[in-house]
Amino acid sequence: MKKEIYINESMGESRIAILEDDRLVEVYVEKQDQQRMVGNIYKGIVENVLPGMQAAFVNIGYEINAFLPFSEIHTSEYIIDEYDDDQPKSKKHNSHDNIAVDLHTGQDIYVQVIKEPFASKGPRVTTEIAIPGRLLVLVPGGNYIGISKKVWDKYERRRLRNMASKLKDKGFGLIVRTVAEGKSDENISKDYEMLLEHWIKLEKKAEKVASPTLVYEDLETAASVIRDLLTSDVSKIIIDSKKTFRKLETYLEDVSPNLANRLEFYKLKAPLFESMGIEAEIDKLMRAKVWLKSGAYLIIEKTEAMVVVDVNSGRFVGKKIHEENSLKINLEAAREVARQLRLRDLSGLIVIDFIDLREEENKRKVYYEIRKELKKDRAKVAVSPISDFGLLEMTRQRIRLSLLDSMTDECPTCHGSGHIIAKDTLVTRIDHWLRRYKSKHNNLRLKLVMHPDNADFLKTQKKKVLRGLMWQNFVHIKIEADQKVSRNDFRFIRSKDDVDITEELDVETHN
Repeated sequence: MKKEIYINESMGESRIAILEDDRLVEVYVEKQDQQRMVGNIYKGIVENVLPGMQAAFVNIGYEINAFLPFSEIHTSEYIIDEYDDDQPKSKKHNSHDNIAVDLHTGQDIYVQVIKEPFASKGPRVTTEIAIPGRLLVLVPGGNYIGISKKVWDKYERRRLRNMASKLKDKGFGLIVRTVAEGKSDENISKDYEMLLEHWIKLEKKAEKVASPTLVYEDLETAASVIRDLLTSDVSKIIIDSKKTFRKLETYLEDVSPNLANRLEFYKLKAPLFESMGIEAEIDKLMRAKVWLKSGAYLIIEKTEAMVVVDVNSGRFVGKKIHEENSLKINLEAAREVARQLRLRDLSGLIVIDFIDLREEENKRKVYYEIRKELKKDRAKVAVSPISDFGLLEMTRQRIRLSLLDSMTDECPTCHGSGHIIAKDTLVTRIDHWLRRYKSKHNNLRLKLVMHPDNADFLKTQKKKVLRGLMWQNFVHIKIEADQKVSRNDFRFIRSKDDVDITEELDVETHN
């Protein structure tokens, strides 16, 4: 598989696109004024401990307190072991159902961010500190050696384990990453020494500063993507920013000099993403509808509670029986859904409504197809078989904001619902307002200020309705268009003194 990485820097944001065999598979967006938090380590202060919620809230200096589930507390000094009276050497609980912790308000605690803050939720944190390097991950306080599951060769796994055993100091855990496969002992040793140096600096800094404070900042998005994704199958990395190019060049010369020649600086005048066709692909990711090659399509809707994907046959015209046609569409849809989840970075509960299949064997084929495709995803996923209702339920790990949340703001008109009020419904609201006005006031001349589209609608298509509103309420209404008024709103102005009385009437009514 050919893999390419493109990095675009602009005044507003940094964007990273990953292509596999010339097909876009992942996109990362980082706004210049909103640096990522995942991977950062903080010396925080415990604000609240809530055993009923099995969680604590930690002040790390962010505007919203970080959320620390008890299941993410891996430091032994914070866990209270409960023992049976008859069996003092065995713990009462082996699950995370009811964990007792030794935490109290005002206590200092080291935590690392594992999920970005979102909406009204603060960042999610853990006490299991992990400092990632190019080849290894250092886990202070751990006492184990882990080898990436993606290293298949048993002899290579044994070599890496032996190497890690020689390097690891007491009181540290060590995880050997996939990219360490085939690397020399010297390179692995150098990576370990660098990580140990980071940890020593972190401890020294933490001793000198008061809580809450940031004691270790992970690499920015571009560098972290290079660190985590730059494997032997990456043929090139193209960057359009001299500053970022130099920074990544220096980083690679330190950790992987043999890969530094894969960096390329983009010199053409045309924007990088536009010249590579990536911009057009990103624009498509903002839409709910995704067309498939067969003529079928997906509808992807993200809500706060879950992500819903609907599979539709669309323009597909099959030449076989209905069951075979449905299977063909569902298999194609399964592959595209897996790709779209990676591209859009959708997470949480995901429900996919496939086209109905009667035969259980065909349902299993679709289930195994989507599982196979999801193995390409770096995020953790869990998938259930297709239910009797034709629904497949799955969950996907959330680390960052979804692409939609990263690249869009809430609509000030619809407030994130995706809909605006129908024009006829708006007319009904105007009618109700006028009835309340008539019951309390005798002034007969008003100006109705509306969005230009709504004003045009009322003056042209609803002339009779406008006359009816004036006649029934014994008022004269002059309509004015104003682009500043939202499509969901209207303003009534008293003609004699140009005073806005829209809310004034509402206050009177509520009083």
